[in-house]
Amino acid sequence: MPAPNKESYRIMGIDPGTNYMGYGVVEVTGRELRSVVMGAIDLHKLTDPYAKLRRIFDRVGALVDEYAPREVALESPFFGENVQSMLKLGRAQGVAMAAALCRDVPVFEYAPSRIKQCITGGGAAAKEQVAALVTRILGIDYTPKKLDETDGMAVALCHYFMSCSPLNAALGDERNKGLGGGRKAASARGSKSWEKFLKENPDRELKR
Repeated sequence: MPAPNKESYRIMGIDPGTNYMGYGVVEVTGRELRSVVMGAIDLHKLTDPYAKLRRIFDRVGALVDEYAPREVALESPFFGENVQSMLKLGRAQGVAMAAALCRDVPVFEYAPSRIKQCITGGGAAAKEQVAALVTRILGIDYTPKKLDETDGMAVALCHYFMSCSPLNAALGDERNKGLGGGRKAASARGSKSWEKFLKENPDRELKR
C-alpha cells in the first residue's frame, strides 16, 4: 500500500530588533523539518524610528505573503533597565505582529529564555550555541552573516517543539499574555493539567 500523504505546513519565527530583525521559516512534514529561508531585515541605516516601523511592517508582510506560514512565532521583549530600548523593541514586535495578524495568520510569543531552553536545554545559552544547534537540528551547513538569522529560526523551532509537547497539548491555549512567556510553566496549575493529561492518556505514563 502506498504511504499516506503527509501534510506540510510552515512556521515563521521572528527575532524582533531595531537594527536587525532576524527571521526564519521552517517547513514541517510529519516529523521532518526543512529549512526554507533564514535572513535578517536590515534597519540599522534608518534613523527615523517611524521609518523603521514602516520597513518592518512592509518586509514582514512581504515575507508572510511569499512563504505563506501557517503560524508566526515571535520572541517577546525581555525586561531590562533601559526603558527606552524596551519601548522601541516592543514597538518593533507589535508592528511585526500586526503585519501577520492583518493577513489572518495566528501569532504566538515565547520568552527568550524559553526559546534557548527549547533549543539548547539551557535558558542562558549564548547566541553562538543557539546558532550551532539550530543548524544541527535542521541538518544544514550554514554560516549566518548575522546571528539574528539563526535566532529567528530558533523561534520557529521553539514553536514547533512547544506545539508537539504533550504537556502543552494538555495546557491548551493558556499563555502569559503580554509577558511573552509562551505556554505557562508547569507550576501548581500546570501539574494539575499534567495529571489530567495522564488520566486521559494512561499509555503515556512511564511505569516503574
